[in-house]
Amino acid sequence: METPPTPHPLMYIIAFPFRLFCMVCTKKSVPLHQILSRQYKMESTAILLFHCPDKLGIITEITKFITDNNGNIVYLDQYVDQVDGMFFMRVEWEIKNFLIPADKISEYIETLYSKRYEMTFNLYFNNKKPRMALFVSKMSHCLYDLLARYKAGEMDVEIPCIVSNHEDLRYVAEQFDIPYYVWSIKKDWSNKAEVEAAEMELLRKEKINFIVLARYMQIISEEMIEEYPHQIINIHHSFLPAFIGAKPYHQAYERGVKIIGATSHYVTTELDAGPIIEQDVVRITHKDTPESLVLKGKDLEKIVLSRAVKKHVERKILTYKNKTIIFS
Repeated sequence: METPPTPHPLMYIIAFPFRLFCMVCTKKSVPLHQILSRQYKMESTAILLFHCPDKLGIITEITKFITDNNGNIVYLDQYVDQVDGMFFMRVEWEIKNFLIPADKISEYIETLYSKRYEMTFNLYFNNKKPRMALFVSKMSHCLYDLLARYKAGEMDVEIPCIVSNHEDLRYVAEQFDIPYYVWSIKKDWSNKAEVEAAEMELLRKEKINFIVLARYMQIISEEMIEEYPHQIINIHHSFLPAFIGAKPYHQAYERGVKIIGATSHYVTTELDAGPIIEQDVVRITHKDTPESLVLKGKDLEKIVLSRAVKKHVERKILTYKNKTIIFS
């Protein structure tokens, strides 16, 4: 049996009202670690994300399919792109009493609706935790933040491995008892193909669903990107598309800007140009130095990356062309 994560002391205070509410409503005491690790939650659900050309009756058809088969809808959100005439939707329903077996739902949607509506869709289940690999280099701030949130139960994922091109952060992985793998890449990149082949072998062995580049300072190859399309999340230390490339805070200082930002995006073959998931900014002044900009930027990077990862884990992101639709 998996050992429950150890929560931060403050989490006991935060969780107490909900625990009390559960005791009053159910006359049962809910273990705190279940609240904090999100084990005490709704029934098993299916999550359908799709987009297609906008047509009359799509919502009616999909919701009728769910309710006719004894599914209870617990979430529905949709959006129409009036410029491109595209329809986007996320719907989640309980499958405890659903008449169609979970492993057959995708086939039904494909047969009944995919061709009819020219639909591109993905189907997920909330009882299958996504398996996330973290790629890091030497900077620890994003890694620590993600692992702390994971340990506190804020992210419903599994983290089977941390991959790096340096030994520097092994101690962090050991603190959280996560295997740490190092493949050094030569400055001339002469062994890069060999390194990525070994990394891909590990990712397949661990059945990794998506990758987070937590300040991993290497360019990902086309082969890996094609293996994980829109499943590699990067954090860039600037408000893209401004200040692409190295040392963006120093570029911002030289330019004399009044805000700096951070951007989390999916990785594509075009450097720092993939679909943007999350962004945020902080104001700066003429008194700031490159060093103070870096410190302010690191705080932003942690927050922006964690928001992006959380949305991805919750299956609330649809990609279309080079944009994202983020459901609430």
